[in-house]
Amino acid sequence: MEKENPIEEARRYVANAEEIIERAVYEPETNSYLDSKYIKAAGDMLWKGCLIALDAVVSVRKGKGRPSIEKYKEAVAKRDQKLLQFVNMGYNTMHLVMGYDGNKEKKVCDAGFDRANAIIDRCALLYPGKKCA
Repeated sequence: MEKENPIEEARRYVANAEEIIERAVYEPETNSYLDSKYIKAAGDMLWKGCLIALDAVVSVRKGKGRPSIEKYKEAVAKRDQKLLQFVNMGYNTMHLVMGYDGNKEKKVCDAGFDRANAIIDRCALLYPGKKCA
């Protein structure tokens, strides 16, 4: 059930990612999770939530195909420099390190959640502002 408010919808994705990560077996001795499958799924879910929030404050979905991260970065740079910093860090952590690599270290996963929340919180400040770029 999608929500009408994209910021609320983005937060729902974070909540779903939390449910996914709770299924992962955590090993305190190594401060890591045992199965990268859950890390990858949570990272993907976090990043998708961020894209929903970003789409609410910048316009990059014009024309055919999917917009690249470069298009998002260009549009965000025109809108808000602090958000750009969050996007740069968040993309690397959530999409690449968690989503692709499946890094099982708990600190990395915690950082992914922190960065997703930072992006969504910043977008919430800019929303329902007029879309730019």
